[in-house]
Amino acid sequence: MSKAPSEKKISNNISDLIYAQLKQDIFSFVLKPGQRFTETDLAERYAASRTPIRQALYRLEQEGFVHVHFRSGWEIRPLEFRYYQELFDLRMILEKEAVKRLCALEQPQELPALQALQAMWLIPPERYLKDTAALILQSEDFHCALVRAAGNQQIAKIHQEASEKIRIVLSLGAMKALDVAHAYEDHGAILRCILNKDAEQAIHLAEHHVLESINEVKNITLQMLSVIH
Repeated sequence: MSKAPSEKKISNNISDLIYAQLKQDIFSFVLKPGQRFTETDLAERYAASRTPIRQALYRLEQEGFVHVHFRSGWEIRPLEFRYYQELFDLRMILEKEAVKRLCALEQPQELPALQALQAMWLIPPERYLKDTAALILQSEDFHCALVRAAGNQQIAKIHQEASEKIRIVLSLGAMKALDVAHAYEDHGAILRCILNKDAEQAIHLAEHHVLESINEVKNITLQMLSVIH
């Protein structure tokens, strides 16, 4: 007998809530990279039945955050440098196209999205964010905002998904000191080039910025594994 519409809606709502909590626990390293668990483990953790747990896990598997092991439970995706390097490569390809499109505009400085970024990044040092975790999110949003501003929703969606996956490993950087001034200088320089319609220099700076991030991720995956196990 099939579920009544109201019962199905409640089940879906529970699954959505568990999905959101699982994702938060992955990003905050409550559930650690490489950690294995069963649906029963999570049912006990979240005080829920296995059905919405399973639904949430399959969504996370499709997004690349967890692996399922036949008859032996689930696993949070381990830290794999090559995986994150490939995500950065994908993100850079999309950002380069976005920069070209933005610089081809007659007056990119009039775009509300770029004006919002100016108010966030082209500011005096005394207004810099000091919270590392918040700055990581602001940095991610900078790149996503540039791609969204270029106007292709499908490109923006793919870029957003890649950025979200990268956030997991970059969040490990929140355990260490972050060069706040350098972060503002990097993003501010890229933004100024776009506002000046200098696509070549903007792409050059963005590529250098990504290379620094890749090196940071490499160091994180080598040095921080002992912290999260």
